[in-house]
Amino acid sequence: MQRALAKKQPKLRLDDEVRFISTWLQHPLKMGAVSPSGRILARAVAAEVDPAVPGPVVELGPGTGPVTEALIARGVAPERLVLVEYDPEFCMLLRRRFPGATVIEGDAYTLGETLMGIVREPLAAVVSGLPLMTRPLNNRVRLLNAAIRLLRHGAPFVQFTYGATAPIPSRQRRYRITSSPRIWLNLPPARVWVYRAD
Repeated sequence: MQRALAKKQPKLRLDDEVRFISTWLQHPLKMGAVSPSGRILARAVAAEVDPAVPGPVVELGPGTGPVTEALIARGVAPERLVLVEYDPEFCMLLRRRFPGATVIEGDAYTLGETLMGIVREPLAAVVSGLPLMTRPLNNRVRLLNAAIRLLRHGAPFVQFTYGATAPIPSRQRRYRITSSPRIWLNLPPARVWVYRAD
């Protein structure tokens, strides 16, 4: 049984690669990468979320779900996960893979409206795989501010990016930023940025 499952895993990963490349070719500015996040990057993102903190965990742009899997492996119950995905095909895939999670087909850049009536308590974390660097800075700042308003005080907004600089620059009086070292084993190499309200 375990051997049969192990044989199926690479095929699933190949299917994800094909889905990502196909979607990227159709909408290159809406996709942050041409392939799903690697396991090491997904684990680094999930490591920034404390499963003991109460409240929902919102993931923006989960794609095919590698970070979602890492969050569940970290100890976040699927029922606490709210996955906001723009692409309808990815939404269908996420519903099949994570039946306990809430999957919302919607726009993460209008976060307050997208989550209205769905989230009724402060969030434990927001995790983002959105391609922020393809958006104007004011859109990025607006998204972060919307997330901070929904987060429990001190809870993280976690963003990974392939760029060398912070996707949203520091505003010392509003929030503080920390970052991981560059994760060279991801393709392409990436960094995890964490924003917390002061």
